[in-house]
Amino acid sequence: MQRTVHEYLKALEAGDADKAASLFIPDGWVESPFLGRLPVRQFIKKVAESSKGTRLTVHDVLVSAEGHLRAVAYYLYDWRLKDGSRVAFDCADVFNFDPSTGRLQSIVLVYDTHPVRGVVESKYP
Repeated sequence: MQRTVHEYLKALEAGDADKAASLFIPDGWVESPFLGRLPVRQFIKKVAESSKGTRLTVHDVLVSAEGHLRAVAYYLYDWRLKDGSRVAFDCADVFNFDPSTGRLQSIVLVYDTHPVRGVVESKYP
């Protein structure tokens, strides 16, 4: 699970929708405070369209101690938009894995949107 989480975060940072989608079941999705629930490929493309030079710094990847097929990635998202604006914030994304395939089923993004909204709200597609 930890390897898959790291692979996804690298794909997100690179804006590689095909790589990200390859880690998911066919109907996998990502739920974002800004964009709502989207198919993974659509989510990555939307983020990539507005971003330039974004960096993710992973602090930790935690696997469920309760026996669930779930991991949480705790990382710093240094988000740089194409217009040059920038905001950095901590995220704790919840990665849910499909029990029959071991692939990603969904990701729920968890972060405080207050400091982010002022920088990106009017610029984000």
